[in-house]
Amino acid sequence: MIEAGERTAEATRWVCLVCNWIYDPAVGAPEHGIAAGTAFADIPEDWYCPDCGVTKADFEPMQP
Repeated sequence: MIEAGERTAEATRWVCLVCNWIYDPAVGAPEHGIAAGTAFADIPEDWYCPDCGVTKADFEPMQP
């Protein structure tokens, strides 16, 4: 059971290390072609940060 305040791996938010843009799977990035509910691992490898243009490799999971 998930305790209050915990997030599953699929629900972990990711932050861009260059510009601090945050990807939240619960919200997605519909304006950039990523539907709500899409896990970060399921985003295509050629996707890039909508704010600064770096690749997925420049994101890391946010600490809870």
